[in-house]
Amino acid sequence: QPSHAGWLDLIFGGIRVLQLSNMSDEQEIDLGSGINQQLIQSGQIQLFEGAALNNYVDEIGERLARASDRPDIPYNFQIVRDDSINAFATMGGHVYLHTGLMAAADNEAELAGVIAHEIGHIAAKDAVKQMRQAAITQGITGALGVNRDRLVNIGTQLALQLPASRSAEYAADRHAFYSMGRAGYDQTGMVSFMQKLVRPGAAPEFLSTHPDARNRVAALQALDETEAIPDATFGINETE
Repeated sequence: QPSHAGWLDLIFGGIRVLQLSNMSDEQEIDLGSGINQQLIQSGQIQLFEGAALNNYVDEIGERLARASDRPDIPYNFQIVRDDSINAFATMGGHVYLHTGLMAAADNEAELAGVIAHEIGHIAAKDAVKQMRQAAITQGITGALGVNRDRLVNIGTQLALQLPASRSAEYAADRHAFYSMGRAGYDQTGMVSFMQKLVRPGAAPEFLSTHPDARNRVAALQALDETEAIPDATFGINETE
């Protein structure tokens, strides 16, 4: 758990400065809110505003969030007007689903698998790790921390441009598979949706940052064959 003692927002000229090495949940949530606001206000994403569909996605997301490894932060599930089959997440509980992805899902379990995968990235704090690395690469880290507004700009760029690492993708898949089971969803829906992403002639996995969809399908099918959810990881033992 982050130590709050000695980890305070520093105030210099009214501008908050954050330490990336030991970010609390509250600070992550604050940064995520700023990133979400910038994504929307800058026009980089266009939100779908239909209440019924948004409520439907929110119900699925909240059900999965409660069954996740990180149920104690507020989540925000939003639909983005975009025909591409894509979804992404940023820090502090924000999940974005493209309308093209939703149209490609044949049932609720397939959609739930995608949402659970993005929650898996949030549970692992992947966006926070990416932000730390980006700050190091840009040479803007320091003993006094980094300006919040600058971090929001970095987080916005990362949300739209930088995919997670292959290991992070596999970890998010595993998290999604088990959290789907705990939430009562048919986990085969995650496999069937992933199979739709398998493209003939796709480049080998080592040529891409993202894992090849065929390898992700194989990894999920291997999980599907296990007898139970590991006690040590989730504190419960239940079959699929």
